[in-house]
Amino acid sequence: MEQTHEGYSAGHPWYYYLGGRRLSLKEIRQSSIDRGYRGYDADTLDMLGNMSEPKRSEQLRAKRAEIVAELKGDVARYRELAKELSARRMCGLDDVLEASCADIHTNISLKHNHIYNDLARLRVVDGCLSQQRDLFER
Repeated sequence: MEQTHEGYSAGHPWYYYLGGRRLSLKEIRQSSIDRGYRGYDADTLDMLGNMSEPKRSEQLRAKRAEIVAELKGDVARYRELAKELSARRMCGLDDVLEASCADIHTNISLKHNHIYNDLARLRVVDGCLSQQRDLFER
């Protein structure tokens, strides 16, 4: 189920600006599953999954490695931003609401969205890799 705070989803800067909590990776993943999101390039990934062997598996594994590398970087940055947001809140900077959100709110919402997309794309690739092609296909 998608997490919201005061009417904003975790992918929106105002979610954090208004005090929404950082979501775990499991929660972000579940949100993408619940919404049926498959990533921005799902059609391209599906085409890779429909290729004939041996290039199919090779290209899918390469794409998976690329997505995992992006995900690792995004997760590391998300955690840094979460710490920064927590420190900001502990200092009371978010207690005095400004007229608009600060860079930290925008940055963490964007990183949430990158992770959301990465996890959805990874699910599509893993789904393609889990399907065994017909051994006698030509």
